[in-house]
Amino acid sequence: MRAGFLLNEVKIGLRRNFTMTFAVIVTVAISLSMLGIGLLANSQVKAMKDYWYDKIEVSVFLCGPLSESASCSAGAVSAAQRLSIQQDLKALPVVQDVYYESQSEAFSRFQERFKGSAISQNVTADQLPESFRVKLKDPTEFAVIVSAFTGRPGVDVVQDQRSILDKFFKLLGVLRNGALLIGLFSVLTAGLLISNTLRIAAFNRRRETNVMKLVGASSFSIQLPFLLEGLFSAVIGWIFASGILSGLKYVVDTKVAPLLTFTKFFGWGEVVTASAWLLFTGLVVSSLASLITLRRYLKV
Repeated sequence: MRAGFLLNEVKIGLRRNFTMTFAVIVTVAISLSMLGIGLLANSQVKAMKDYWYDKIEVSVFLCGPLSESASCSAGAVSAAQRLSIQQDLKALPVVQDVYYESQSEAFSRFQERFKGSAISQNVTADQLPESFRVKLKDPTEFAVIVSAFTGRPGVDVVQDQRSILDKFFKLLGVLRNGALLIGLFSVLTAGLLISNTLRIAAFNRRRETNVMKLVGASSFSIQLPFLLEGLFSAVIGWIFASGILSGLKYVVDTKVAPLLTFTKFFGWGEVVTASAWLLFTGLVVSSLASLITLRRYLKV
């Protein structure tokens, strides 16, 4: 089949079904955009995990005058207990750094964190515990610290920041999965619309396809223009979807990132990767929908 004749057939098909083709392009663009947002949400959750888990610390709070745990029954931590705890922390192979925070330092940090709040006026330095803030080589090894120091004389409580962040990331994971599911259902809807559009096109051009068959054209030659129409709609929709993802990245970089400086955001590499997956998904869904529809409704 000559390329000119093939392209002409595709143009004729697109022109005859312009309204349906336009609807397919818009649907594909929206569907792929939703899926792309889900993919970027997944990249964002991963970027935030990498950023925050790298900064996670385990806080070993020492017994103070107000401590009520069983390990503090003897009263506030002694100098000997404090030194022993510090030495044992540094000796653990999973520990990278150990930083001692006195009551006055804890009070200063508390005042800075709750500056302007009424609670900052009702707390004194002696009410805040001294602690060791432990940086781990691998944040997943926090259980080693918990098991080794929980209940030890002089230690009030061992707090792992990861347990706090995990709840937050579970919420983000639910939102991410929801976005991915919506995107997948949207892509399925686009595939059904492509199938319906080709079904109508095949019905409207049934006389032409019958003539082509009579003059010896192969089934593949007859079906190829219809297949290319579906792929054309998918590619144009993908272009618009990629533009939407790029616009989203621009907004994140220029509007969101300057305001939320305490975390990390996905990069352009993730946008390119998501766009590539969208192109692959669009072509696969379009091809499958087209082949199934043509095999069933284009009797040649």
